[in-house]
Amino acid sequence: MIKVSDTAKAKIISLMTDDGFDATKDYVRVGVKSGGCSGLSYELKFDKELTENDKIFEDNGVKIAVEKKSFLYLAGTILEFSGGLNG
Repeated sequence: MIKVSDTAKAKIISLMTDDGFDATKDYVRVGVKSGGCSGLSYELKFDKELTENDKIFEDNGVKIAVEKKSFLYLAGTILEFSGGLNG
């Protein structure tokens, strides 16, 4: 399961709307790929399409799509938003 904080929900809806996505129908796609300082890096983007390899979650009114192979790394994750240089 992936959770979404209230602060992240507000920012996600705002960004989705700005990018032409509908937060009631479209998805936040979260994934992990090779690369980065620790050997892994996170991907976060908006998507209208699902694949057969996706696991779907909904929390706090936000729909989340995760490719099955990334799910092992993301189980228990909480999406949070904080502004500023370190946000």
